[in-house]
Amino acid sequence: MALHLSSACLCSLSQMRGQKIRAVAAESSVTFNSEEDKVKLGGSDLKVTKLGIGAWSWGDTSYWNNFEWDDKKLKAAKTAFDASIDCGITFIDTAEVYGSRFSFGAINSETLLGRFIKERKEKDPEVEVAVATKFAALPWRLGRQSVLAALKDSLARMELSSVDLYQLHWPGIWGNEGYIDGLGDAVEQGLVKAVGVSNYSEKRLRDAYEQLKRRGIPLASNQVNYSLIYRLPEQNGVKAACDELGVTLIAYSPIAQGALTGKYTPENPPTGPRGQIYTPEFLTKLQPLINRIKEIGESYNKTSTQVVLNWLIAQENVVPIPGAKNAEQAKEFGGALGWRLTQQEIDQLRSLASELKPVTGFPVEKL
Repeated sequence: MALHLSSACLCSLSQMRGQKIRAVAAESSVTFNSEEDKVKLGGSDLKVTKLGIGAWSWGDTSYWNNFEWDDKKLKAAKTAFDASIDCGITFIDTAEVYGSRFSFGAINSETLLGRFIKERKEKDPEVEVAVATKFAALPWRLGRQSVLAALKDSLARMELSSVDLYQLHWPGIWGNEGYIDGLGDAVEQGLVKAVGVSNYSEKRLRDAYEQLKRRGIPLASNQVNYSLIYRLPEQNGVKAACDELGVTLIAYSPIAQGALTGKYTPENPPTGPRGQIYTPEFLTKLQPLINRIKEIGESYNKTSTQVVLNWLIAQENVVPIPGAKNAEQAKEFGGALGWRLTQQEIDQLRSLASELKPVTGFPVEKL
């Protein structure tokens, strides 16, 4: 079914100018074929939009939102969801720990997503949302049944009978083979369409792939921290293994939690925990790259955010999932689609980024 996108979405048409593909904002309603704008996740039958939305911040008070959650932030999250759907971005990623009491949150992100979907369907029964969520590999959770039990709890919170993608959020200290068995059971019981992992090293990725393959079930994805300034997946073999095995790499923190947007400067660093990662010293060294990103964006009539997301998409077999806290952000993300940086620009940005010392990643990547 075709999606009708309005100009307010900042979704773009593209036109050729010389050897470059230049995207220009649509001045009137434009119809895109939704299937053409989707990609298959790995070897599964699940198709998702080329860019998704991360819901980590929804309901969170331990890392995002300056440790506060109120009606204003709730309404902003709802508008982020609606704006994403309006722009044709229908792949939404959450997790059972986002916003949960376990992570000292205010309200579970899954609960909010389920509510938003229900309210949207009341207005538009035909809308389809591809939901991805994750299992927390907590030390006391053992065996395949723990995966199924957690999945059913997630489904109850979202008021859904199944989800499109179910992922292991991080590798467990033990019991990982049981967790993988649980993913396979979830597929066979019709509770999920596809399964994936997150924060998995190359070896763990290959082991999970082979274990599921023996049951005839494809490993659809590996969700890892990946951005222009955090390219560990390229260096530790994860990206190459994903490409070799046909496993889609889902990139979280693709705009480096806002550091690549140009919003932050040495004089105005991010607040909260992010300020410990993206320090004034780091932001000072980041400025030459930020300046070049901005210059490239201006040549395409694009924002810095749209440029760095397009850079990731250009790496092939990558689906970025930037986090959207409000409608403005969600609309901006849509402008990363429908055009492409030149190879020279892609290489130049990589070269500039390589001069920076890598920032801290998610600790479990090194388990």
